Amino acid sequence: MPVTTVVPKPPTEDKRWKIIETTMRRNDFQPDALIESLHSVQQTFGFLDIPSMRWVAGALKVPLSKVYGVATFYHFFTLKPQGKHVCVVCMGTACYIKGGRQLLDEVQHHYGIAEGQTTKDGQLSLLVARCIGACGLAPTAVVDGKVLGKRSPAELLTALDETLERKQ
Repeated sequence: MPVTTVVPKPPTEDKRWKIIETTMRRNDFQPDALIESLHSVQQTFGFLDIPSMRWVAGALKVPLSKVYGVATFYHFFTLKPQGKHVCVVCMGTACYIKGGRQLLDEVQHHYGIAEGQTTKDGQLSLLVARCIGACGLAPTAVVDGKVLGKRSPAELLTALDETLERKQ
């Protein structure tokens, strides 16, 4: 006799919750599907909020504290809405030594935001990563998922300005 999993009701009536539920169902609602489920939430809604983490915790039968711990441990999860464009500056050892701090300082100064913030117009969020795994390209930044390696602060600002102008 197959075991039936009772899935709690999603936090809202938004039909996109079916996407996340499908991800969990594909993994038989096993607790070890937590990271994949959270990726699905973030990919679908852009960030993880408390209601979504509660729902995933209930559906996978894991403590909310574990879900929150995973969501805050990994830098690729965010707990608040991001800007239309995202710039992640790598601050891993290689990037830091080769100018990562200068990249970060210039972006902060040029756009008037600190790490973890979004510009007032909602166009750009600035994040920091401990390492993006592209040490040979140091210093690196990731703009809208594209790795930009061996960039000076001026080159990164040019790339960001072009991205913001082109995609508005």
